[in-house]
Amino acid sequence: MDGALAMVEAVGFLLVVGLLVYGIGIYNGLIRLKNNVDKAWSNVDVLLKQRWDEIPNLVAACKGYMKHERDTLETVTRARSAAVGADSVSRKSSAEAGLARALVDLYARVEAYPDLKADRHFLGLQRRVSELEDQIADRRELYNESVNRINIRIEQFPDVLVARLFRYERRDLFEATDVERRDLSVSPFSDSGS
Repeated sequence: MDGALAMVEAVGFLLVVGLLVYGIGIYNGLIRLKNNVDKAWSNVDVLLKQRWDEIPNLVAACKGYMKHERDTLETVTRARSAAVGADSVSRKSSAEAGLARALVDLYARVEAYPDLKADRHFLGLQRRVSELEDQIADRRELYNESVNRINIRIEQFPDVLVARLFRYERRDLFEATDVERRDLSVSPFSDSGS
């Protein structure tokens, strides 16, 4: 009987150790995914900040030509401030939609100012903002893929048990806005003046 009891205890001990090791593996996988999401967001955020830094220069370049478009320029400035001040992914996504609308409106109004459209400084800034937009879109795709991976893992069994134990919550995607779906490019005119 003692041999059978020892065998049951050994099997029980190995089972507990196996479950603990498995749980640690799940936890470490979730940590890796969480850090990948944070890194992907940092990559998006760096590009957003670079674009935000270019917008005051873009507005300044327009001011000399667009004296009667003060409201448009102020709208871009306010939208930029809102985007800079947003403190979560969902708020930043919403603020970025407002900034995208303001930039689309600005670029549409630039059409009425041929001298501005031909200004090399403005064209360089416009090109830089457009390049940053493309890079942001690429990085946002990587961020969303990372978010999707962790969201799936924290809902799958048995990962959900470990995720709940450590209070993992779903992450928000950085979603495309209606403006971005309609207006795929924020540069409605060509570089023909450069």
